[in-house]
Amino acid sequence: MRRTAPAPAPAEALERPDGQLSAGGGGRPGQRDTLRTEFSFELPRGYVDETGAVHRTGVMRLATARDELVPLRDDRVRENSAYLSVVLIARVVTRIGTIDDIHPGIIEDLFASDLAFLQDFYRRINAEGHTRAAVTCPSCQEEFAVDLAGGRLGES
Repeated sequence: MRRTAPAPAPAEALERPDGQLSAGGGGRPGQRDTLRTEFSFELPRGYVDETGAVHRTGVMRLATARDELVPLRDDRVRENSAYLSVVLIARVVTRIGTIDDIHPGIIEDLFASDLAFLQDFYRRINAEGHTRAAVTCPSCQEEFAVDLAGGRLGES
């Protein structure tokens, strides 16, 4: 008779106190690690609503498999594959400024630079597990990391 040990639980990305993500399972006894599922951001230009108010801050949640599959059944995506990112971003952005009813129409009205920012932000939090980006100073050529979810560029 063969005996098999139970398979270890899969590691999850967990936020450490320093804000970094790490594999789960290794904490101090009695300390509970939590999975970070929402990430704040600030749009480069901002969404301008029908009253002319500009909304720049927002929240994006981690995507689920369903979030990536459902848009593939959308007729707008079938007609134009470029529309996939609009539908996908609309599913995972939970708030922009004071607006919490995010739908493809809102995402369509973003400036192109803001949509590009959200596409990159989506990729970073879902594929890489963080919001940091490596940059190079154009003046001194020094390389450093910035947090895209943090404040405005140039601020600490």
